[in-house]
Amino acid sequence: MAFRTLDDLGDIKGKRALVRVDLNVPMADGRVTDDMRLRALLPTVLELSNKGAKVLLLAHFGRPKGAKHSEMSVSMVLDALQEVVGREIMFVPEIAGDVVRQSVGILADGDIALLENTRFWPGEEKNDPELAKAVAENGDFYVNDAFSAAHRAHMSTEGLAHILPAYAGRSMEAELKALEAALGNPEHPVAAVVGGAKVSTKLDVLNNLVKQVDHLIIGGGMANTFLAARGIDVGKSLCEHDLADTANAILETADASGCTVHLPYDVVTSVEFRSNPPIRIVNVHEVAADEMILDVGPAAVEALADVLKTCRTLVWNGPLGAFEIEPFDKATVALAKTAAALTIEGSLISVAGGGDTVAALAHAGVSDDFTFISTAGGAFLEWMEGKPLPGVDALQTD
Repeated sequence: MAFRTLDDLGDIKGKRALVRVDLNVPMADGRVTDDMRLRALLPTVLELSNKGAKVLLLAHFGRPKGAKHSEMSVSMVLDALQEVVGREIMFVPEIAGDVVRQSVGILADGDIALLENTRFWPGEEKNDPELAKAVAENGDFYVNDAFSAAHRAHMSTEGLAHILPAYAGRSMEAELKALEAALGNPEHPVAAVVGGAKVSTKLDVLNNLVKQVDHLIIGGGMANTFLAARGIDVGKSLCEHDLADTANAILETADASGCTVHLPYDVVTSVEFRSNPPIRIVNVHEVAADEMILDVGPAAVEALADVLKTCRTLVWNGPLGAFEIEPFDKATVALAKTAAALTIEGSLISVAGGGDTVAALAHAGVSDDFTFISTAGGAFLEWMEGKPLPGVDALQTD
C-alpha cells in the first residue's frame, strides 16, 4: 500500500490545506463527552500549522441528510476543539464560495479555520464533482486524516483527493500502517478475536478472516450460534438458530483454509442478566434449559491465552462476553491483559478496533498497551471484511 504522507510535502508556508478530520464526537447537554477523536487530529493540524499552512478543517457532524440544522453545526464542537488544539480557530459557516474565499484571505500563515458541516450540502454524500471543484478552489492540497469516514465515497473523503494533491495525515498514516501490519502483510501465525452479539452482523468479517488468519477466536453471543450449529443446547442464550447452516459453512471454509476456529468449551451461565447474579461455570454440554451463556469460562480463556503466546499478530474486534456487566467481563479482561503483556514484551503485534472493543479494552486497562487501537467503527469493520475503502484507495499512488 503506497500513499503520500505529510513527509512528502515541500514548503507549505502560506499554502491552503484542506484537511478532512473526524469531529463526530459524542455530546451531552451541549458539551463533548469524549474528546479522543479531537486529540487524534492534533499531530496533523499542529504540524501543518507550525509549518505555516493555512489549515481549513472539513468534517461532518451527525446525519443532517443534506439540510442545515443548527444543532448539527460543527460549531457545536468549536470550543472543545480550540481547547484541545490550544489555539483560536475561526469558524466559517460555509464550505465553498466567496465566504470561504474571504475568510481564507483574513487568515495569517499558520492560522486554523473550521468549515461548516459538510453534510449540510447534498453533494457531500452524493460525491458531487461540482461541489468538490467548488471546495477545492480554496485549497492548494488535500489531507485526509479521518480513517473513520474512509469507507464512504463522499466529496470530502474521496472526491477532493482526485482534484488536489492528496496526502494521508498522521492519524490516517498510523492507522493504515497498523492495518497493513495486521492483515495486509502480517507476521504469522495470526489470530483474530471476533465477538459481539450476532453472527448476522459480522458474516462478511468471519468469511474473510477464516481465509486470512491461522486462529479465529469467536466469543460473545456469536459463539452461542456456532455452538448450537454443532448440536449443543445453549438454553436461553442469545442465539441465531436460523444461521446454523451459515455457521457450519464458515467452519468448513476455515477447515479448508487451514484456520483453527476456537469456541469456548466451558462457559459462565446464569438465569438472570444483571450485575453479580448467581452463576455457574460449566462445560458447554451442561448448560441448563433455563440458563444463558454470558461469558467464556476460565479454562477456555487459559487455553486461548496459550494460543496467543504462539502467535505473532492479533486482530481484535468485539468482547468475549457481556463485559459491561460484572462478573461477565472476566474473560475479556483476562485475554486482553494477556495480549497486552505479549505486546509489551515485543512478541505480538496487536491491533484492535470497533466501539465496543475500544470500551472493553479501556475497561481492562490495556488501551495504552496494544500496538494500535482504532477509534473507527464502520471503516474498521469493512477493512476486516476485506472491502475496499474509497477514502484510502483515493490516497494510493501508483
